[in-house]
Amino acid sequence: MKKFKSLLFLLAGMITALPTMAQTSEIGWVDKIQQMESSQLTLLVILAVILGVIVLLLILMIYLMSFMMSVFKKENPELAAQPTWWDEFKLKYITGKMKPVGGKEEKALMMDHSYDGIVELDNHMPPWLANIFYITIAFGVVYFTYFSVLGLGKTQLEEYEEEMRIAAVQAEERAALALSSIDENTVVFDNSATALSSGKSIFDTNCVACHASDGGGGVGPNLTDEYWLHGGSINDIFKVVKFGVVAKGMIPWQDQLSPEEMQNVSSYILTLVGTTPANPKAPEGERHEPANEEAEQPIAEEVLEGVEAN
Repeated sequence: MKKFKSLLFLLAGMITALPTMAQTSEIGWVDKIQQMESSQLTLLVILAVILGVIVLLLILMIYLMSFMMSVFKKENPELAAQPTWWDEFKLKYITGKMKPVGGKEEKALMMDHSYDGIVELDNHMPPWLANIFYITIAFGVVYFTYFSVLGLGKTQLEEYEEEMRIAAVQAEERAALALSSIDENTVVFDNSATALSSGKSIFDTNCVACHASDGGGGVGPNLTDEYWLHGGSINDIFKVVKFGVVAKGMIPWQDQLSPEEMQNVSSYILTLVGTTPANPKAPEGERHEPANEEAEQPIAEEVLEGVEAN
C-alpha cells in the first residue's frame, strides 16, 4: 500500500509541475499548444485524460498483481521459496551467479601469481558489463558498415559542408529580402564596384537622353553641380528615381527597376557630383550641403576607372 501511495504522489507531483515547466520551457511545442484553437485544445485535453486513465489503470494492475503474489506466497510456503522473475532476470543479465569466497572454489579461481600476498581471482565479468561490451562491438560493426562500406551516412566533413551550404542559402535569402525592402528611408550610398557598375549601366540605358552621358544635363537638370531641384541626398535622389517628377516629364521607375537597382543608380548619380561634363547645364534649384561629406563625395579614382572601363 505504501508503494501505491508513493506512485500516486509522484504522478500528482508531475501533473502539478506541468504549468511551471510550460512557463520556463523554451521548447516550440509549448507555443504551438498556446496557439491552438479551442476545439483542438479540447481534443488534446480529452486525449491527455484518456492517456492518464490508461497509465493509472496500469499502475493499479501492477499493484494488484504484486498484492496477489504476496498473498499467494503467504498461503503457499513453497511458492514463496521460488525466485521471482526479477530475481531470475537480475541473476541472468545483471549480477550473474557469484561463486562463494573461501574454500576449494576460491582456490580454483586463484591465479598463479601474487603481489605482496595479494592473489588475483579469475572471475568472469558480470553479465551487464559483458552485454554492454557485446553491444558496443555490434554497434561498431553496424556503424562501420553504414558509413564506410555502404557509404550511406554522411561523414563529419560532409555534414559540415551541408550545414555551410544551408547557411549560405539562408544568407542569400536574407540579403535578397533586405534588398527587396529598400525604400527612400532605408536606402544607403553603395560605393562598391559592383553596385556602381550596375548603376552606370542603368544610367546609360535610361538616363542619358535627358541628363547626358556625363551627367551634364539637357532636357533634365545638371547632375554634376551642387544644386538640386528636389534635394541632393541619397534619399532624395532615390525618391525622385522611384516616384519620378511627372510634371517635368520624368517617369517613375519603381515599376521597371528593383529597389536594389534604384539604389545602385542613385549611388552612381552621386559619384558624378564634382566631375566636369563637356557641356554643363546652368545650375538649377538650391545648393545642397551633404550632412556626411565623406559618404557622398565621389569615390576613389581607381574605382571610377574600373566602372568606366566596364
